[in-house]
Parts: sequence; structure tokens; C-alpha cells
Amino acid sequence: MTLPDPADRRKSRRRGPGGLFILVILLAAAWSGGWFWLKGQVEQRMDAVVAQAKQDGYELRWAGRKISGFPFRVDVELTDVVATEPSGWGVAIPRLKGEAFAYAIHHWVVVLPEGLTFNRPDGGAVIVTARALRASLTDFDKRPPSIAVEGVDLTFTPEAGARPYFLSAARSLNARIIPGPDDQGGVLLLLGGTRMALEGLAARATEGGLVDFELDLTLTRVSGFEGRSWAQAARAWTGAGGVILVRKASVSGGAAVLSAKSGTLTVAPDGRLQGDLDAELGDLSGQGQPLRGRVSLVEGQARLGPLVIGPSPRLF
Repeated sequence: MTLPDPADRRKSRRRGPGGLFILVILLAAAWSGGWFWLKGQVEQRMDAVVAQAKQDGYELRWAGRKISGFPFRVDVELTDVVATEPSGWGVAIPRLKGEAFAYAIHHWVVVLPEGLTFNRPDGGAVIVTARALRASLTDFDKRPPSIAVEGVDLTFTPEAGARPYFLSAARSLNARIIPGPDDQGGVLLLLGGTRMALEGLAARATEGGLVDFELDLTLTRVSGFEGRSWAQAARAWTGAGGVILVRKASVSGGAAVLSAKSGTLTVAPDGRLQGDLDAELGDLSGQGQPLRGRVSLVEGQARLGPLVIGPSPRLF
């Protein structure tokens, strides 16, 4: 009987660690190559978005771009970002920082450490600052994509010469856009501790103090939202039969809460919302009977029966 040579076993053991080391080196090289390929893809995609925006009549540019994050993330930092659309709406962002994991490149987290400035076609620019302002974006293959925005301690300051803005401050901001079935999209908005320029009955009921605002909407026919400007897209969406289904809308402050829990709204030719909502004006103290009725948005005004609550919201 022939016994195995012990020297052969020693040689086999010596080859094992070396083979594992080579495998690790190969995997690291493949991952490194994949990261730099992904970095190039992100750059190309960003450049393609800029080119498409220009072709559609929009302007999108930045002064500087830096992509880092190797080996597990893709970090993008842009400076002096400007985006405008033909009708005059626009936004300027001094610094934008975005990041995504390399293995989940379709889920981005964006932070605006220096806030932003947005421009209104008829009202001028508004400067927005915040202790924290960030967003999460995903589901880019859906319409609309999933977007979540959070803000803490926000201020809204019109630039010199600009018209007043209906918000001057907010303790908190939470907003979400959610893709839904059957060509629908959801919009959720929560504003806490806001200083809001209310008019009419709403201003008197909330005693001119801080108010909380809540909005829960469903938009239909979202695929019809197409156009070279915000106004054109909104008109095209309206022409395609798009409507706003109101699930909840409320403003509360002082001892009062004004809420609407159902209704259907459309967009008038002048950009203001129109339609009827089932509404209730209640007393948060629990005293007194709530005033129930229908809020009618018509001819640019919001009315609760014969009472003027304020202006009808305007989309463009």
C-alpha cells in the first residue's frame, strides 16, 4: 500500500491562502472598475438631462460638479445650480449635495445646506433658508417618481422689490409625491408652526398666530402633464381630464380649525383652482358648535356659504 506524501499536503495548504488572496484582489479590481464605470454613467446621464432640458426650452446648469464616494457610494456635489422654465418659474441653489449607494443607484438623498431661492413669474424671487432641508428621490421609472422632502425651521424672505409671499416661516415641512395605480399620483403636505398670510374669515379665526396646514390630494391623469412650461403642462393636464381629488385639507390655529374632507377641483384658465369642498369650521377648545357647509372656489375666491375665506389657490 502506498501512503500519500506529507510534502504534497503541505504544498496544497500553502497554495490555499495565496489563491484566496488573488481572488480578493480580483474582486476588488472588478468593484473598483465597476465604480468608475458607474461614475461615468452618472456624469453622462446628468449631461443628457441638461441637453434634453435645453431642447425642451428649459435651462439647467451648474458652475461646478464633483463626484466622489468611492468605494461604496456615489456622492455628487454641485455649486451654483440654476434651473428655469420658459414661463419664468425658476430656482437657484448655491450648493447641492446628493448621494446614493453604488448598489442602489436609483435611490438618491439630496441635501441643500445653504437653502435655495425660487423665482415667481409675477412676484419675484423668494429666499428660502432652513436649519435642515433635504429630499429623497426614487422610482424614476414611474410617473410621478417618489419624492419626499423634509425641512426644519424654514424662513421665506422675498428679495428686495419682490411681492410678499404667503409664507414667512415654518417650524417644519414634510411633503411627499407618491406614484399610484391607474395613472394617479398622491400629494401629501404638512406644514407645522407656520406664519401664513391668511385673509378674511381664516385670518380672523386663527387670530393671526401660528397655524398648521395639512393637505392630502390625489391627482388623476398624471400622464397628461406635458408641456414646455409649468403653465402649459398644467393646461395640458386639465385638457386631458385631470382633476384633483381632495381627501383632506385643513388649516388650524388659535382656537379654530378649518377643514375640508372631500371634493373635486379643477384648474381654471387663469390658473386658479375651482370647485366645491365639504368643509367644517370648528373650535379646538371643544366649545360651541362647528359651522358646516361647502367651500366654493369660484372667480378667484374661496367662500364658505356667503363668507369670504380668502383667495382661491393659484397653480400658475
